[in-house]
Amino acid sequence: MEISERRQRWRSLNILTPKKLALAHRILDEIRAGSDVMRALRSYPLEDGAGYLTKAALVAAYHQMVEAGTIAADQSLLESIRMKPMRTLSGVTTVTVLTKPYPCPGKCIFCPTDVRMPKSYLPDEPGAMRALEHEFDPYEQVAARIRALENLGHPTDKIELLILGGTWSSYKRDYQEWFVKRCFDAMNALTPTPLPEGEGQTLAQAQAFNETAAHRNVGLVIETRPDEINPDEIKWLRHLGVTKAQMGAQSFDDHILEINKRGHDAEATRKATALLRAAGFKIVLHWMPNLLGATPESDREDFAKLWKDLCPDEIKIYPNQLLVNAELYEYWQRGEFHPYTTDDLVKLIADIKPTIPRYCRVNRVIRDIPGNNVVEGNTRTSLRQDIQAEMKRRGAHCQCIRCREVRGKSVDSAELRLDDLVYDTGAAEEHFISFVTADDKLAGFLRLSLPQKNSPQTGMADLDRAALVREVHVYGQSLAVGAEQSGAAQHLGLGTRLLEEAERIARENGFQKIAVIAAVGTRHYYLDRGFERGEYYLAKKLSD
Repeated sequence: MEISERRQRWRSLNILTPKKLALAHRILDEIRAGSDVMRALRSYPLEDGAGYLTKAALVAAYHQMVEAGTIAADQSLLESIRMKPMRTLSGVTTVTVLTKPYPCPGKCIFCPTDVRMPKSYLPDEPGAMRALEHEFDPYEQVAARIRALENLGHPTDKIELLILGGTWSSYKRDYQEWFVKRCFDAMNALTPTPLPEGEGQTLAQAQAFNETAAHRNVGLVIETRPDEINPDEIKWLRHLGVTKAQMGAQSFDDHILEINKRGHDAEATRKATALLRAAGFKIVLHWMPNLLGATPESDREDFAKLWKDLCPDEIKIYPNQLLVNAELYEYWQRGEFHPYTTDDLVKLIADIKPTIPRYCRVNRVIRDIPGNNVVEGNTRTSLRQDIQAEMKRRGAHCQCIRCREVRGKSVDSAELRLDDLVYDTGAAEEHFISFVTADDKLAGFLRLSLPQKNSPQTGMADLDRAALVREVHVYGQSLAVGAEQSGAAQHLGLGTRLLEEAERIARENGFQKIAVIAAVGTRHYYLDRGFERGEYYLAKKLSD
């Protein structure tokens, strides 16, 4: 009830009355004149001691006044009042949705269980709270999140859809297909020109419409377990439009995996990673320090194994957290488990973070579990900042993608350096091709995979004897399709130049075809660059 009342009060603050619009106009004038956004907001309290205009209301007022012709559109002004610009500085806008509660095949002792939520999630985590509010309805979750992001001033034409909740592959396939289709329906529904009558009844029709919709899907992510990945499963994932797979590796020590009842061994993770790579997927591995039986020193050794053959594109570091509704709690009560302190974790992660290769992105270093759920050990969700402070004190640096993204800075294409980082993953030769600024910031990159003779067989004809483009990403604040911004990395043609370099490398290595795992909303981008449609991928023949 407390959460509901707080949200109701926040919504009432964002209802725009004529008086609030007049107030917003004065605030925007001050910001345009150089005043700090928060200082300007605090300078104009609302009537009757009701507080102050929120940034969300200010953004909504800006859009309303532009539409009415009261003020002229001003991109720099919008950027200054946008809430949480970091959400879209990676070039896309992420929308997270959760699947309904459903049994998970895993029996992990560290995993919390709550009948209201899918396995491993708690109802007071931010994303889970939104899902619960919408009763896990995929359409409502996506539509509400897009509206909320727009109200905060974020562009929403390029959507990376992140589907979380238990083990995706364990859900029935008819539910999976329905869930994904309803997500596409929500993205398509906000398009000015509606679907023709009678169409949009199937997933394929919803996907086809989304290719040119106002809210295009530029990435579709699911999370699953390594022991669920096989050729039939990856074919199904491509049918759904999935481009990125998150997997809980947790550890690469078979003894640790066994006593924590993970249900698979380290070899299963290696095989699943190799198969996903052979099928062109982006790969995100979850790694958990402080599992039962682990020590800070064994965790340091375990982390180093990530970069031998596995070589994930992204990682999430999820320190094990002691929760009362997990089986691990009983081990703690018997004195058989001891959580690391915050200081232990900061030192451990500050030790390993500088060892992360330049081709990998660290998405998270702690889960969003509110501290009141943690029985003992670290309760800080701001652990990343603590680690950064410790690394700064040591004079250490992380070279992961997230730490090197150019983000909102202007980019001079003449000063960019083309770099090709080559690394071996056991069954494929990977090329991390990137454009780098003079101060070593990433403006954009492409992942090119050259399968070797021992690469796993995917069973998909589209990929026969093909080099694989697994990702093309250009950084900078996510901009609306067709929008221009001086110096913005997304509008320098870097993607086309990266593709040309990938084709050159593939050709020199004897490949006569190059395939790309394109998200539904990016298909036209590749079709415009000479690729043709296949069954599950887009492909292009390489001239001699």
